[in-house]
Amino acid sequence: MKKRFILFIFLVILITSFCYFWWQQANAPVDAKATESKIFVIKRGEDVRTIAKRLQTEGLIRDPVAFFLYVRYGGLQQNIQSGDFRISPAEDMQTIANNLTHGTLDVWLTTLEGWRNEEIATKLSQELSIPEVEFLKVAKIGYMFPDTYLIPKDASATAVVNIFTDNFNNKVTANVVEKAKNQGFTLDQVVIIASLVEREAMLDEDRPLVASIILNRLKLGMKLDVDATVQYIVGYQSNEKSWWKRELTFEDLKLNSPYNTYLKVGLPPTPIANPGLEAILAVINAPETDYLYYVSDKNGKIHPAKTIEEHNNNVAKYVDR
Repeated sequence: MKKRFILFIFLVILITSFCYFWWQQANAPVDAKATESKIFVIKRGEDVRTIAKRLQTEGLIRDPVAFFLYVRYGGLQQNIQSGDFRISPAEDMQTIANNLTHGTLDVWLTTLEGWRNEEIATKLSQELSIPEVEFLKVAKIGYMFPDTYLIPKDASATAVVNIFTDNFNNKVTANVVEKAKNQGFTLDQVVIIASLVEREAMLDEDRPLVASIILNRLKLGMKLDVDATVQYIVGYQSNEKSWWKRELTFEDLKLNSPYNTYLKVGLPPTPIANPGLEAILAVINAPETDYLYYVSDKNGKIHPAKTIEEHNNNVAKYVDR
């Protein structure tokens, strides 16, 4: 019995010693003499195990298991931020783990397809403390490309606009511009039409159809009668907490504005929102149809019509019931 007890004590000491030296080794800096830092980017939603493995791969920690255990049981898991961090191989593992809970150099920012500039301005004010008025002064609606961005914390309104615009130029290639030109449209006109498509077509598969109908009406010199252009005029609705009024009134449709496509023939002067790439491609790749009207049902599905009689029937069937 005594021998078993001594053996047990010996094993406890051995395991404890092993764990102690393993932990000390795992926590030690990869290179205590390193003088340069690395930029380490954590993606949104990235799990701790993946982060730990990448930290080891990039030569910033020694042991991913030790890092995971420290973060998991040290209460840091929920506090790890996404963004990019400046990390030195001279820092020990615990310091690196704690630094990942604060001090990110950049901020992840997502803007959505169909947002107007005011909506982006609100987001920038909340996430980066950029005054809304500063962004609105320099932002060109239609070209603030919707996407997920990693923005420097100290970025100015102009810097953010440049990031959005550069992304637009990268996504909307010269081939797109050339195809628009061959169809008799400038890039500005395509973006304006795409902004209407983005706001009017809720479903991806309906975008080419809506684009086709808008183009058909333009060719015939018909008024576009696009609700979204009137929503753009009406602006923010405090009771709905939205920039896009849900139910337009007859009074709304009579508003005197160059953006009111119920009164003015042709395109509005500028885009009414910032379209995504799919909406832009829907315009330049719009199918040839004979449709001149459309209405959306309660689920956002578009129902086209070739004649006003057919359109009125669709309204009665999908809207007025």
